[in-house]
Amino acid sequence: MDVSSARGSTKIMVSDAAKLGYSFNNTLARVFLRAPYSSNESKLAVVNGVSMSTVSSTSMYKQRWLLLLIDTTVSCPIDGTSFTDTAVTWTLPSIIPTLVPQEPTFVSKNISVGVDGQRIMHPEQNYILEQNKTHIRMTIPIGAAGGRLKSTVANGVHGVIYSINLFLEHTWTDVDWHMTKYTVIKPITTPFMPRIPTVINNTLPEKRTFDVAFGSFLPDVSLVTITIGNVPLSPGEAEHHGYKVYEITFPNGTKGFNLEVPFDDPAVLKEYVNRNETKYTLRVNYTLDVGPEMKPYNHPAEVECVVADIELPEAVGYCDKENLYLAVPVSALYQHWNLYMGNKLLNQQTVLSNRYLLTTNSTHLVLQVPLFTMGIIYEEVSFQRLKTRFDLALRKANTLETIKTFSVSCNFNSSAFIVCYPNGTVTVSAPMKTIPSINMGKTKLKDSTCKPKEFNEEQAFFQFHVSTCGTSLKFAGDHIIYENEISYEKEILPAWGPPRITRDPDYRLTVLCYYPTKERLMHTAIVSDLPTNGSPPFGYGTMMVRSNVSGHRRTRQVLNIIARVSKDESFMELYEPNLTIVKPSLEPMFFEVELKDEEPNVELHLNNCWMTGSSDFKSTSQWNITVDGCGNENNKSVTEFYPVSVSRRVKHPAHFKRLAVRMLIPLLGQVHLHCTVTVCSPPKVSSGNIWTCGGWCDPTRKRMDQHSEPYSSLHGYVLAGPVWIVDPEPTEEKNI
Repeated sequence: MDVSSARGSTKIMVSDAAKLGYSFNNTLARVFLRAPYSSNESKLAVVNGVSMSTVSSTSMYKQRWLLLLIDTTVSCPIDGTSFTDTAVTWTLPSIIPTLVPQEPTFVSKNISVGVDGQRIMHPEQNYILEQNKTHIRMTIPIGAAGGRLKSTVANGVHGVIYSINLFLEHTWTDVDWHMTKYTVIKPITTPFMPRIPTVINNTLPEKRTFDVAFGSFLPDVSLVTITIGNVPLSPGEAEHHGYKVYEITFPNGTKGFNLEVPFDDPAVLKEYVNRNETKYTLRVNYTLDVGPEMKPYNHPAEVECVVADIELPEAVGYCDKENLYLAVPVSALYQHWNLYMGNKLLNQQTVLSNRYLLTTNSTHLVLQVPLFTMGIIYEEVSFQRLKTRFDLALRKANTLETIKTFSVSCNFNSSAFIVCYPNGTVTVSAPMKTIPSINMGKTKLKDSTCKPKEFNEEQAFFQFHVSTCGTSLKFAGDHIIYENEISYEKEILPAWGPPRITRDPDYRLTVLCYYPTKERLMHTAIVSDLPTNGSPPFGYGTMMVRSNVSGHRRTRQVLNIIARVSKDESFMELYEPNLTIVKPSLEPMFFEVELKDEEPNVELHLNNCWMTGSSDFKSTSQWNITVDGCGNENNKSVTEFYPVSVSRRVKHPAHFKRLAVRMLIPLLGQVHLHCTVTVCSPPKVSSGNIWTCGGWCDPTRKRMDQHSEPYSSLHGYVLAGPVWIVDPEPTEEKNI
C-alpha cells in the first residue's frame, strides 16, 4: 500500500497501516479506506474558505504474473461550522479539487441531508439548504428537531449547549467517473450559550399580591429552594408560609416557576414614596439544579410595585373667641409624616413654649393656638377686625419634604391686642378700661405727635415702627425688647389751693414687643406686607397697665393691682410675665395678688375669685374659688389662704393676698384666675367695733355696708395666668 503525503509517498504493508490508524478493506465491487484526520500522511488544504483534510493512497494487489493498482482519495471538511445565538451553519465546497480532477466536466446531480445518519426526505421548513457554484450551505436553528439541548452552568452563569449529528450526501458526475457519491457525517456541538433567566413582574396592584414568573428553562432544570427575607424555603415549605409556588409549562416545551407573595407579608419591604404611595419591594433568591449533572445555580431577583394606598390627612380648622384650632387625623401620621410649625417640629417642647394646647384621642390630634402667640400670622390688622391665620406643614419624616399645608384662618373682633410684625411695625389696639371713661382720641405714645390712627369710645388703634414714636430698645437674654407707652394727659389738680374735682382717671399702658435676636429685623417694609415662607417670624407683645402718681400732683385714685403665680408655697420666687407656666394635674397652684401703692393705711381684700379656661372676664364654664372673700370648697377645688408677713419683698402685708388652689378632679389645659378686689382705707374716727370691708368669714368681724361712712373703698379686677395643667405622669419629650 502506497500512501501519499506532503513529504512524499510511503509504502507500507496493510497490516502496518492498520497499526497507524488506517483501515483498508475491499469487496468484489468496492475498496474502503478510512484514515484519521490527524494522520501524518493527511494533507491540509483550504478550498473556498473551508479547511479540508485529504488522504490519497494506491493499493497494490499482486497475483501471479499480475499487478493491480487502485488509486483511492478521501477528502473531508475539518471546519466550516459557524454559530449564532439562534442557528448553526455548516458550509462545504461544492467542488473538491482532489475528488474532481476535471472540474469543467463536473455536474452536480443531487444533494440529500439527514440527521443521525437518517436521510430526511422532506426537510423541515426551518432547515435551510443553499447551493451555488462554490459552496453548499446548511443552516439549522438551535433547538431544531433531531438535535439535543442540554442545560449547564459555566462560571456561575446559566446557559445551554446544542448538539446535532448532520448528514450530507452529494452526488455528481464528471468525465473521469460516471457517478460519484460524496457522503459526510458531521457531529456539531455549539459552544456554551448563556441563557440568563428572566424575572417577569405580573403583579396587579389591586390584588395586593406579588405575582412573579421566573424562566424559561429546559426540562432538565428543577427548583430547589426559594429564599425570602433571608429564610431559605423549599417549594413545599413556601406553601406553608402562605406563598404560592408552581411550575408553568410553555408551548415550546420549556418551563418556568411562578411565585405569589402578599404585600402584607413581613418579608416584603415597604417604603413611603411620592405624596400618597407605598413602594412594596420583594427580594428573592432562587436556587436551581441544572442539567444532567445537577449543577447548582443561584439567581437573585428584586421586584417592586408602587400602590397609591396612602390617604393624606385632611385637617379641619375652626375658631372660638380667643383661639384657633386645627384637628388633624392621627392615622399613619407619625409613621410617614411629622407636623411642623415653620421650621420647628411640633413636639411637647414647642407646644409648651408657645402656650399651645394639644389633645389627642383615638382618631384626631387637636391643636389649640391662642390668638396672640408665636406662630400666628396676622393677615389683616385694622380698627374693625383682626384676621389671623395659623399654618401647620405636613412633612415627610425621612426627607422633610412638605407634602401639604394645613391652615385655619378666622376673623376676630378684639378691643385689646398688640401685633409685632417681622418688619418692625407694631399695631396696638388699646382698650378703654377706666372708670370713668376717657376720650380715647386724646391718647398718645411717648412721642406726643404719635396719635391713634382710629378710635372710638371703647378703644384706640395705634400703628408705628419700632424706630419711631420714642420707642426704646433693650436686650434681654436672646430677645430684643422694644418698649413704648400709651398714655392720656388728664387735667392736673394744683398742688396748692382749693382742690377741684376731675373725672379723668390715670391711663398708662406699656407696650412691649419681643423679637428673637437670631432673626433679622427688616425696617423697610410696610404693615400690609405679610411674611412669606422663609421670612422672619412675628414677634410677640404684651401690654401692662401702670400707675403714675406724682408727689406734687393730686389725681383721682386708680387701683394698680397685679396678680402673679408663685413657684411654691414660700412665695419667694414668682414666675416672670410671658413665661409658660406648667403645673401637674392635682398639684396646688399658688397665686399672689398685690396692690402697688405706697399708702400704708389701706388693705387689699379679695371679693370673688373664679377660674376659667379663658382670660375673658365674661367667659363661661367657670367655678368659684372664693365667694365674698371666703374660700369656696366645692367638688372641683379646695382653696387655702396663706398669711403674709414683712420681708425683703413685702413692705406692707395688708397690700398682699396669697392663696393656693388645689384641683380635686384631673384637669388638663390652661386655666386663668379672675378676681374682683376691694381696697379699703381706714375711718377717721373709730366706731368702737372691729370692721372690715371684705367678707365675713371671721364671726368677730362685721361686714361694712358699701354705703356706710367709716370706710372709703375702691373696687377693681385682676387676672392671673394662664397656667397649663398637664398630665402628672413623667414622660420623656417626644414628637407629637
